[in-house]
Amino acid sequence: MEGFLVATAVSFAVIFVAELGDKSQLMALTFATRFKMIPVLIGITVATAIVHLVSVGIGYGLGATLPTGWINLVAALAFLAFGAWTLRGDKLTDDEKTKAERSTGSAILAVGGAFFLAELGDKTMLATITLATQYGWFGTWLGSTVGMVAADALAIVVGRMLGRHLPEKAIKYGAAALFAIFGIWLLVEAIIELR
Repeated sequence: MEGFLVATAVSFAVIFVAELGDKSQLMALTFATRFKMIPVLIGITVATAIVHLVSVGIGYGLGATLPTGWINLVAALAFLAFGAWTLRGDKLTDDEKTKAERSTGSAILAVGGAFFLAELGDKTMLATITLATQYGWFGTWLGSTVGMVAADALAIVVGRMLGRHLPEKAIKYGAAALFAIFGIWLLVEAIIELR
């Protein structure tokens, strides 16, 4: 039970922070201006749950087949890269923005489809794979899914309240710092195990 709680808490924290300032939050804001908030959140939740289930499957499979020292080393490098990626920033392309603004049909299907495609290969998917190599698959899946949905819900609420003026630099630097901390922590563990 303790391992499950740790996996859930760590995954929630990492993905929540990683999602801050991500293009998915921009998509959530855009969809929320067109559709009601609940269908938007349902679409986000379904898409995220599916993408992160695939992610933890990949990560858990890798974790079961590779030695932990090397996994920690690769995970550390991945987290440091995610930190740099976060500093670089994420923007919606004109095509992604147009799709979000002009979606027709069911709001849940439109949002879910857009989020599913946007999250494939995104840093949160890669971070979830990395976390699943270290922790149990179910806790990682649950924590990462709830973390992403919570961050996107926060973006919708705060964006509406503040007129979409979020402190972008502070969010970006905070998320990058969290990734760097996890990366350094895993690097130290890898060095200890590989000696």
